[in-house]
Amino acid sequence: MLRFAKSTCFLFLSLSLTALGAQNIPEAFTRLTDSVLTQKPTTYKELDRFLRPYRRDSVLMNYFIGQSLGAGYLDGLSYSYNQLGTLNRNISNYEKALEYHKKGLNAATEAENIEFRIFSLNMLGVVYRRLDAIKTALDYNQEALRLAETIENPSTGIRRSKNVSLNSIGNIYQALEQYERALDHYRQSYLLEETLGNTLGMAINLQNSGECLEAQGKLDEALEYFERSLAFDTEINSVRGKAICGNSISRVYIKQGRYAEAVELLNTNMDMALSTKDQHIIAPAYNNLGWAHLKLENWDLAEENLTKGLETAQENKFLRGICESYELLSDLASERGDFQNALIYFRESDKFRRQVTNDVNIKYVNDVIFRYESEKQKEVAQRLRQENEIVNLKLKRNQNTLLVGALLLVLFSLVLYTIFRQNKLNNEKKVLALEQSRLRSQMNPHFLFNSLNSIKHFIINNEQKNAVHYLNKFSKLVRKILEASSEKDLNLQEELDTVDLYMNIENTRFKDEIDFEIHVDPSLNPASIKIPSLVLQPFLENALWHGLSSKKGKKTIRLEVTPKGPDYIEIAIRDNGIGREASEKLNLQKTLKRKSLGISITRERLANFSRVYQNSFDLRIRDIVSPKGKVEGTEVLLKIPTV
Repeated sequence: MLRFAKSTCFLFLSLSLTALGAQNIPEAFTRLTDSVLTQKPTTYKELDRFLRPYRRDSVLMNYFIGQSLGAGYLDGLSYSYNQLGTLNRNISNYEKALEYHKKGLNAATEAENIEFRIFSLNMLGVVYRRLDAIKTALDYNQEALRLAETIENPSTGIRRSKNVSLNSIGNIYQALEQYERALDHYRQSYLLEETLGNTLGMAINLQNSGECLEAQGKLDEALEYFERSLAFDTEINSVRGKAICGNSISRVYIKQGRYAEAVELLNTNMDMALSTKDQHIIAPAYNNLGWAHLKLENWDLAEENLTKGLETAQENKFLRGICESYELLSDLASERGDFQNALIYFRESDKFRRQVTNDVNIKYVNDVIFRYESEKQKEVAQRLRQENEIVNLKLKRNQNTLLVGALLLVLFSLVLYTIFRQNKLNNEKKVLALEQSRLRSQMNPHFLFNSLNSIKHFIINNEQKNAVHYLNKFSKLVRKILEASSEKDLNLQEELDTVDLYMNIENTRFKDEIDFEIHVDPSLNPASIKIPSLVLQPFLENALWHGLSSKKGKKTIRLEVTPKGPDYIEIAIRDNGIGREASEKLNLQKTLKRKSLGISITRERLANFSRVYQNSFDLRIRDIVSPKGKVEGTEVLLKIPTV
């Protein structure tokens, strides 16, 4: 059913893009597109051979997407979606980049193309790392590396993707200040890129290695790596690469006391950095220039550039950039004798530094990588044990004692494995039953029946526009619920979009009597916060049918998301309904009683998430009581960890 819905959506989007995108497309590219769709290559290398000159043109890539949708060419869709994702990532439009890379991953998964699937996973890991979402980034890169290592004879595309995975995991170690591990991954990736003759990959690994050496205080070695990287970037004329190397070399100059040389290089490099439109390059360029002027005691120029660096980092939520800007502004204020502001800036810098390298992130990363490496070692050890047992059995067939011992060992292992397997199956069944119950609570018969009746009502009254509008919303909600039901968690933004659509549909049947609002604290980034999937809808349904359905007059529901310390958020759902006690009395009087199964299922799911992530989730439901003791509604408070 879900695949049919996707196919229908693809066909509709294809017709739209074909109609709108055929205009102003060069004839040479339309002929090239027709040729690609005829051949339908299935590897990245083959597709890139045709489309590489055009992959940075969003108009042409969108045209190719439209044609691929119409032809059902999923491999081409994955390629072009990922190119658009990279375009948006390079201009720091990360939410759009994530959207395109996820579409690329979905297309690759449906096409069962493991090469494009690995590529998409790596690209998602890169974007999440840019957003400092270290846990999520590691999940994607680790999964990409695992898949790549399952292929016995990998293609060139898969080999390159493996190099990207190694480099990305190195970046995560570098972010956590575990430089020797990071350098080890960069060296592995560099050597593999060298065998492929990939100059850009070699330049990137040299640049990353230089950053680790610089952080260790090995400035001369770091400068050597940066200059080698710059030589490769100059050879292939990579503007982004040259801008990044310019930033790094100037930073080493500053640390070596070569302030005037740093300012000269940075002034030359600034136009190149700005031309990339990549805020991840621009922010440190401003910070470095401000730092160099600070050392030369050019206070005003230092403040001007550091302020620009801070504003750029804040606009894009670059935690490390914000931390660096505040630290340098603290030094500047101290040099000027403004010790009050110096202390304020220092505290801000320390706060953001703790957010980047908190203990929970480090523990999570180390645990995941340890599990991955341990599993690899166990597989190797198991194969060696099996081979050794075969040799020993052939050499000592007549030694009955050894044979009996080996048989007993195998039997004991089978018993242990059977017990383990049975426990695992029981746990999986329990989780599956819970998720199925959760899905049934989201798609309850009352909601489906009432929604279809509303559509029938519009059709009978010849309200075609209303019927189509309502049906579109209803089908979109059903699709979101079905897609979310396959995920254990979603980001907060997707969850809020789903409940907003659900309330919009329900409000239509309530004749738009309900005033529903969602408010998210501006300091939060909903796209980077993960919560259990479809966890909010049962509370909204409860508020509608138990709190507001019997209330007269104005009806309101407010959903607020606020931070509670550095590691938690609180989601509050408040209605001005009749309260829990009055609702229970009314429900007892009804012939057909509505059971709030969704709430009990949600409690079980939260308890399950608590065990899996080793964090605490807190759920409280209480009546809102006025100072005079009158019940004025119900409040649901849900406390969810963000790390």
